Amino acid sequence: ALVTGGAGFIGSHIVDELLKREYEVRVLDNLERRVHPKGKPDYIPEEVEFIEGDVADKEAMKRALKGVDVVFHQAAYQDYMPDFSKFFRTNVVGTAMIYEVIVEDGLEVKRIIVASSQAVYGEGQYECPEHGFMMPPARSREQLDRGEWELRCPLCGRIMKNLPLKEEHVNPYNQYALSKYSGELTALRLGYRLGIPTVALRYSITQGPRQSLYNQYSGICRIFTLRLLNDKPPIIFEDGLQQRDYVHVDDVVRANMMALEDERASYQAFNVGGGKATTVIEYAKLLAHKLGKDIEPVIPGEYRFGDNRHSVSSIKKIKDVLGWEPRKRLDEIFEDYIAWVRKQGDLRAFFEEADRLMRRMRVIRRRRA
Repeated sequence: ALVTGGAGFIGSHIVDELLKREYEVRVLDNLERRVHPKGKPDYIPEEVEFIEGDVADKEAMKRALKGVDVVFHQAAYQDYMPDFSKFFRTNVVGTAMIYEVIVEDGLEVKRIIVASSQAVYGEGQYECPEHGFMMPPARSREQLDRGEWELRCPLCGRIMKNLPLKEEHVNPYNQYALSKYSGELTALRLGYRLGIPTVALRYSITQGPRQSLYNQYSGICRIFTLRLLNDKPPIIFEDGLQQRDYVHVDDVVRANMMALEDERASYQAFNVGGGKATTVIEYAKLLAHKLGKDIEPVIPGEYRFGDNRHSVSSIKKIKDVLGWEPRKRLDEIFEDYIAWVRKQGDLRAFFEEADRLMRRMRVIRRRRA
């Protein structure tokens, strides 16, 4: 089995599970410096064949795919930085390269599981009380500068209700979402055309041990935990009422294995999510409780341009087709992550540099008074 991005958060857990199932495992990973500033992580098992290289590099992909039966394509570029072309080079060209090399070298790859993202839904799926189902455009800077956080119907201006995100409606807007959907579509269509069973899994916010402490994209579990452990309050964007769903990395790995083993999944995209909406304020307070910190979050009226207001995936399709549903609750996610973070040494430097960089790039902005 080949795991691209196998040094990363989700990929490394897939590697562990494949080894338990007695697969011979090869990893292709470029050890992106912003995610792996110290190089190859020490949690990569010795028995894994490790190739340091880029998924968009044909020679690296040729070495990686040789003799492989199944591919778990987890490599991706994820960040909030405006280096747009890098997203497409890694997330689209890197995906196309797998199929290009398979055809060019006449390889007998039997199945490909591709990591996609909840981000493909863009601003999401909504219902207007008067005009029904809507997929609104992303919120403008002007709206966010006014501190108007909720989505309004573009026809009548009324506040709309967010709906659980279903697989059939996508609406990507930012560079990450556009590149992930382009990569997913490339994989599913080329897979079908070439007769290589391919499955795309659209992960919700995945959390657990080994989430990069350096990459700002690692999200609020990392940021809030680091602040609380340094006795600083979590800083919440917008008003804290935005909804998200969270899934444990172990549950994501299990979804990958089910997609590998069940032919009914072929050529389809599935949400892999937590199945439950949680507001950011609820999240921050539960995390503080788990850490034993009596620190209230701060809501300064800032926003991160490009964030969606609400993102909660429906998991009905994967439950109906594959029988998958999450086993670990949010409090268990916190327990596993906190236990791992406490082993990582001095935590002060991790969150400060990423936050400074985002402010310098004007990704984080304050609403107008």
